[in-house]
Amino acid sequence: MLEYHSIGLLAKTAEEQGRSISEIVLHDQAETLEIPAEKIFNTMRENLEVMKKSAETGADEHIKSNSGLSGGDAYRMTQYAAGHPISGDFCARAIARAIAVSECNASMGKIVAAPTAGSCGILPAAVLTMMEKYGIDEKKAVMSLFTAGAMGMVIANEASIAGAEGGCQAECGSAAGMAAGALVEMRGGSPAMAAEACAMAIKNQLGLTCDPVAGLVEVPCIKRNAGGVMIAIAAADMALAGIKSVIPVDEVIAVMREIGEALPTSLKETAQGGLATSPTGIALKQKIFG
Repeated sequence: MLEYHSIGLLAKTAEEQGRSISEIVLHDQAETLEIPAEKIFNTMRENLEVMKKSAETGADEHIKSNSGLSGGDAYRMTQYAAGHPISGDFCARAIARAIAVSECNASMGKIVAAPTAGSCGILPAAVLTMMEKYGIDEKKAVMSLFTAGAMGMVIANEASIAGAEGGCQAECGSAAGMAAGALVEMRGGSPAMAAEACAMAIKNQLGLTCDPVAGLVEVPCIKRNAGGVMIAIAAADMALAGIKSVIPVDEVIAVMREIGEALPTSLKETAQGGLATSPTGIALKQKIFG
C-alpha cells in the first residue's frame, strides 16, 4: 500500500517498477479500497467529463456571477485566442479554460475541486488543452488525473491545500504543481520529471496570499487560475527539457507549510488584508453587501 507523504518516493517507486505514477496509484487505490481498477478509472473519467462541461459552461458570453464581479472574461479570452495571441495558441487557450472553469464556479455551476473550488480552473485547463492541441486520448488524460490527485494528496498531508490555512499558495500553488505533473505524464515524461515539474510550479507561487475581495472566490482568484496554469506549463516544459529543481519537491512542500504558518491571518482567506482591503476592494464590498 502506498503512503501519500512523499512525491519523491512516489516517483522513485514508479521508476523502479517501470510504470507511471498514475499506474501505481490506480493499482494502489484498487487494492486499498477493494474496488476493481476499472470502476475507479470510470469514476475519474466522470470527473474529466465534469471538467469539460464546466469549461464549456464558463465560456458562455452571458455567464455572470451573482455578485456581478465576474463573468464574460472567458468568452473574451477564447475569442482573442483564436487570433494571434502573444503567448501562442496553446497558452492562450489554456488561460481561457482556466478562467472559464473559475467563472463557472463563481456562477454556482458544477466543477471539480482540484484541489479546491478557488483553484478549480488550473488542472482542467492544462489537461483539456493538451487533449485538444496534441490529440491526447481520453485514457491518457484520465490517467494523468491520478498522478495529479496523488500529488495533491501528498501536499494535503504534508502542508495544506486550504487558503484559510496556507494562503493561496496552498490552493493555486498546489493546483499548479498537480497540473505540471499531469502535463509531464501526458507528454511522455518520466515520473522523476513529473516530480521536478511539481516542485518548480510550487516554488513559483510560494508566499502567495489569499485575499478575496468581499470574501468571494472571484477577485483575484479567477485571474490567479490563469496565472497558475501558465506556471504549470512553464514548469512542465522545463522538466521535460531535463531541468531539475535544485530544492527537491518534498522540501519545497515542507517550505510551503512553513510559509503558510508564518503568513498573518489577514492574508489567509479572511478578506482582512491584501487586495481585499485596497480602496477598490473595499468599495466593491460595500456595493455588494451595503
